[in-house]
Amino acid sequence: MQKLPKLSSELVEFLKSSKNLLAFSAGSDSSALFYILKNLHVDFDIALVNYKTRAQSDAEETYAKDLAKEFDKRVFTLTCKLEESNFEHNARGKRYEFFEQIINEHSYTNLIMAHHLNDKFEWFLMQLGRGAGLVEMLGMSECEQRDNYKIIRPLINISKNELLEFLHVNNIKHFLDESNLNPKYKRNTIRATYANSFLKEYQEGIIKSFEYLQNDAKRLIIEDIKNIKELYILDEDSDDLKNIRAIDKIIKKLGYLLSNLQREEILRTRDCVISKKIVVTFSDKKIYICPHIKAVMDKKFKESCRKEKIPLKIRPYLFSQHISPSELYLTQKP
Repeated sequence: MQKLPKLSSELVEFLKSSKNLLAFSAGSDSSALFYILKNLHVDFDIALVNYKTRAQSDAEETYAKDLAKEFDKRVFTLTCKLEESNFEHNARGKRYEFFEQIINEHSYTNLIMAHHLNDKFEWFLMQLGRGAGLVEMLGMSECEQRDNYKIIRPLINISKNELLEFLHVNNIKHFLDESNLNPKYKRNTIRATYANSFLKEYQEGIIKSFEYLQNDAKRLIIEDIKNIKELYILDEDSDDLKNIRAIDKIIKKLGYLLSNLQREEILRTRDCVISKKIVVTFSDKKIYICPHIKAVMDKKFKESCRKEKIPLKIRPYLFSQHISPSELYLTQKP
């Protein structure tokens, strides 16, 4: 295997000691990553979602199964068809739901993604154009902690051109997703018009800038976050910038991305329901975040909530999940 892209040695050693699931699509990025990991002697299995959107979708699934058989790996596949309306958002949700189901059932510790430097830079430019803050603009990091697993992006400092060269030199089979060339998707326009040419000329500087920005962003994130199931509790900070960054991170875990208007609504009202899905409420120097639930609660439970001074909007979630108000009170203690 020639011209193996250089990954972080610390990350490779970490992956060698872990149980890994590779999100595989049979495209150029995940195909390159498959062979890179294999040649670095990192053990992993693969998972693929077939959306049936293109003529070659079934051929990609067959290729994934053939690779798994050839290299003695487990392969998990899901076939689903989604509506065209808001396809990308719904596909992402279905994909992560499938991956997390596999992770939970088979005790994987890492989900390996094939995002690379071009993806990170394109995301940065998209968020910059939307008026996002630093944490949102960075978006993709090499290692991202989820509730019971980590998302690992080994290629995050490797450019698309390096991956294509690796595939070409080693004659590695992969598929081209033509939707990545369709200008109706804003990301494709940003890629073709701005990102690719800029990254080609200033790659080393961009990598260094992302490193500096990532270190700066860490200072904006509140790390002391407690949770009971999908109810999250954190201490309110005097700096609302830190508060909204932490809220953003938690809501992303719950499968939703906040808009700028929703962030403003949260800080203005300090007690709201976002898109009828997620409760965010500030109370007694705490911030509570959980799914929005409607439930008919019995009188005894309501009285218990009142005595413990439980915020109104999170009570239905506690009731539906059989979480005692006193349990919530104990969780808040140091």
